[in-house]
Amino acid sequence: MKRSAFAAAAALLLASATLFGCSEKTDGLTPVTLNEVAHSIFYAPQYAAIELGYFEEEGINLTLVNGGGADKVMTSLISGDADIGFMGSESSIYVYQQGSEDYAVNFAQLTQRAGNFLVARTPDDSFTWDKLKGKTVLGGRAGGMPEMIFEFILRKNGIDPKTDLTIDQSIDFGLTAAAFTGNDADYTVEFEPHATSLELEGEGYVVASLGVDSGYVPYTAYSAKRSYISENPEIIQSFTNAIQKGLEYVNSHSSKEIAKVIKPQFPETDEAVIAAIVERYKSQDTWKGDTIFEEESFDLLQNILEESGELKARVPYYDLVTTQFSEEALK
Repeated sequence: MKRSAFAAAAALLLASATLFGCSEKTDGLTPVTLNEVAHSIFYAPQYAAIELGYFEEEGINLTLVNGGGADKVMTSLISGDADIGFMGSESSIYVYQQGSEDYAVNFAQLTQRAGNFLVARTPDDSFTWDKLKGKTVLGGRAGGMPEMIFEFILRKNGIDPKTDLTIDQSIDFGLTAAAFTGNDADYTVEFEPHATSLELEGEGYVVASLGVDSGYVPYTAYSAKRSYISENPEIIQSFTNAIQKGLEYVNSHSSKEIAKVIKPQFPETDEAVIAAIVERYKSQDTWKGDTIFEEESFDLLQNILEESGELKARVPYYDLVTTQFSEEALK
């Protein structure tokens, strides 16, 4: 979904007079619906917080929904189907640019590197990005963080995403790994556990980490509608506290310990495989130590959007980001 689709979602929000509020408390806990962009080991701190009961400790009865893409998460958020959205913050910029007054505000950042990997047909221990020239790559949705980070890396390496290779963007988010096994693309860009699954099946081999080669970027964050934050600051604070605890857990425990904790979230993945994936992410410093979304990171995000041609005009950091809940969670 490009900006036009976000415009439709914003129009839906503007036309709606119904404000989605909290349901009544049950068992002393407040129901909160979280819609996530994907269900991936990349978000291990979130799942650690769920499995270790940190949300319950903070008085939240959390319902987790897999949105299957940032566009769908944002639509769910602004339509009122979700209280909190977890996705790339570019989505909040797109909606803000449509003129909505009740736009999504980012209140906590989780990851500080990209979480996807470039997978090739054959092993390549000497891979360099210029090997993509003239090749076909299964990429992501135009305007989404996975695709923009991929193109950001290409440009850093002197490669024109539009003329030097073919990027197939016709396959839905989350389905590229399955598609890769049945088509003739040379490479695919995958999150975990799909990248490792392709390796285990002998269908592909990780040759590069987009997280390493792109550097530190504000890849995913939590957001809620401006009105929801204003009316429910205690819920946002409790939610942020739980995520902070999850970050502290993964940053202070071994990959094997983390894998054991989050295994219920990935019942079809072997625990040893989960541990290997967690270690891959830990080794590249994927997760922040706190949830504070710094202004410098937001500026970098807008730079990436500009380079991708997805930003009409730069937007104010203090409109779309609040750090008060993250700062309070550290006290």
